[in-house]
Amino acid sequence: MDAYDEGSNARPVPGEPAAAAPGAPPQDGRATPGDGLTGARLSAGPPPPEGIAALSLPFQIAAALALALVAVAACVHLGMVFLHVAPSNTVTKQHGRAIDEWVYPEFEQNWKLFAPNPLQQNVAVQVRAEVKATDGAIRTTRWYDLSAMDGRAIDGNLLPSHTQQNELRRAWDFFVATHDNTNRPNGLRGDLSERYLRRIAILRLDREEAGGRSAILQQVQVRSRTTNVPPPEWSEEKVSDKPVLRQLPWWPVSETDRAAGTRPVDSTETAASAR
Repeated sequence: MDAYDEGSNARPVPGEPAAAAPGAPPQDGRATPGDGLTGARLSAGPPPPEGIAALSLPFQIAAALALALVAVAACVHLGMVFLHVAPSNTVTKQHGRAIDEWVYPEFEQNWKLFAPNPLQQNVAVQVRAEVKATDGAIRTTRWYDLSAMDGRAIDGNLLPSHTQQNELRRAWDFFVATHDNTNRPNGLRGDLSERYLRRIAILRLDREEAGGRSAILQQVQVRSRTTNVPPPEWSEEKVSDKPVLRQLPWWPVSETDRAAGTRPVDSTETAASAR
């Protein structure tokens, strides 16, 4: 046949374009007046705003101010850390105390991770206190192992806090670095390290209600218990397994230190302490 057979088995004639199915768009991609594509293309506008631009004007201003504050704080922190690690210069000589107060002890920079002889000791910081009961009796509490408490809080915790991991450890490192073997300060930061360590001890003892809930802290004493990490079985190195104690003198607890505790002291306790 020269054209094509009519019916259900119709075939296109060679050389002629195939007929489009009913309702299908034209093969040349052009829209026809009734297909609805022309109206859709004409009605499409610019994409809606995203991010901060999608917020209302007051929220945009608040977001911009928050970002500016974060940027300023980041710049100040980076500048302080840079001046802390930079060689001595005019700025550090004039504002060294302010830089140290910003950096120490939380942001102190050191190279212990890359030291040729990394720490091979377990250091436990312990504290006890002299407390005064409501009847006026003075007694000494047991030793509280603060390092063991932090260890139990970290063990099994997928997201331990910074204070549980580093607060006590860095405070003790700060104290050791600023004191000699007789526990005397060897620099201007010695007093700061003592006050920092004493405040941590007071807060921890207050949290544990040392001496009873109504007892008032009078003095605190801190000590460290250092033991060597045993070498592996294949090593021929020999180390002592006896703990070494370093006991600090008693530190009196001032009203300022006591006021920083988490346990409030009512008027009756204060009056009993005064008697």
